[in-house]
Amino acid sequence: MIKGIIIVNNSGQARICKFFQAVHEAGFSAEEAQQQVVRKVFQQVAQRPDSFCNYLEGSIPEWGDGVKLIYRHYATLYFVFAVDKLESDLGILDLIQVFVEALDKCFENVCELDLIFHSDKVHYILDEIVMAGMVLETNVVSI
Repeated sequence: MIKGIIIVNNSGQARICKFFQAVHEAGFSAEEAQQQVVRKVFQQVAQRPDSFCNYLEGSIPEWGDGVKLIYRHYATLYFVFAVDKLESDLGILDLIQVFVEALDKCFENVCELDLIFHSDKVHYILDEIVMAGMVLETNVVSI
C-alpha cells in the first residue's frame, strides 16, 4: 500500500503532498506531524547522490516499521512515494514515471510552476492514478 506521495523541490519546499495513512507523533498536531515527515523525507533523499539507488528502507518512524521511500529526482523536483514492504520497488518506480509522463502530457514540459499554479489538475491526475493508497491506472493514454 502507498502511504504517502510527496513532491518537494531542491530547497525542501513541499509542492504536492498526499497522505493515505495518518502520521502520528506525540505532542504534535496532525499537520505539524506531516510537516515533520516532509522535512525528514527531504533530508534523507536530498543528501544522497544521484548515482545511488532510489530506495530507502525503514526511515520514517511516524509511519511505523517497514516503510520504504522510493523516489526519482527530475530537474528541480523530488517525487517520493512512501510504501510498505509489500509493494514492488520497480513497480513504484514505473508508477512515478507514469505520473511524470501524465503531468508532462497535460502541461507540455511540466515544471515546478505548473505544480504550484495548477495544483488542482495535479491532484486530479494523481487521483486518476492512485486512490486510497492503491494503484488504479497505469496507462498514460487512459489518464
